[in-house]
Amino acid sequence: MAPVKLYGATMSWNVTRCVTALEEAGVEYELVPINFGTGEHKSPEHLARNPFGQVPALQDGDMYIFESRAICKYACRKNKPELLKEGDLKESAMVDVWLEVEANQYMAKLGPILFECLVHPMLGGATDQKVVEDNLGKIKTVLEVYEARLTKCKYLAGDYLSLADLNHVSATLCLAATPYANLFDEYPHVKAWWTDLLARPSVQKVASLMKPSS
Repeated sequence: MAPVKLYGATMSWNVTRCVTALEEAGVEYELVPINFGTGEHKSPEHLARNPFGQVPALQDGDMYIFESRAICKYACRKNKPELLKEGDLKESAMVDVWLEVEANQYMAKLGPILFECLVHPMLGGATDQKVVEDNLGKIKTVLEVYEARLTKCKYLAGDYLSLADLNHVSATLCLAATPYANLFDEYPHVKAWWTDLLARPSVQKVASLMKPSS
């Protein structure tokens, strides 16, 4: 079977979110770079993959899927459905809950910090420290909820690894490149959860892809 193709660049945490799921699900894939500098993301060829002209996009045979979290779910459903706990109504519901939390709570607060600390300076702008400070307060409130949850179970959805945990990996790896790399130190159960994830081969592979080339 031909490998699936993932279009994008490893500098995007949306792309590496997908890489984490593909690696964990044991999917054979090819990472196909998209050159934003030349406007390739707005080319007719790429718009056929993702009509919004963004990354990532996944090609599996004659089917294209866009939006990173949809790609992650597809990879798991097809190759490792236990990461979604499909077939168990209660467990799959908890996976769904924490998938939503990652998207609408965790990333909603962490994303602006990463943008201001990493992306904005790369584009020639200055970090807006007020935005950073405002969102640091918000992400700490979120992490208090995570800390309480992780006192009750090893992983977010329960005592089993799921896509809900894995979807946190790419952006949290980016956090290490900011002045707030020690953010989890105040939350011992969150830190233990993250340390456990870091030890997984899939996460180590993603971390290696995200390291800038020398």
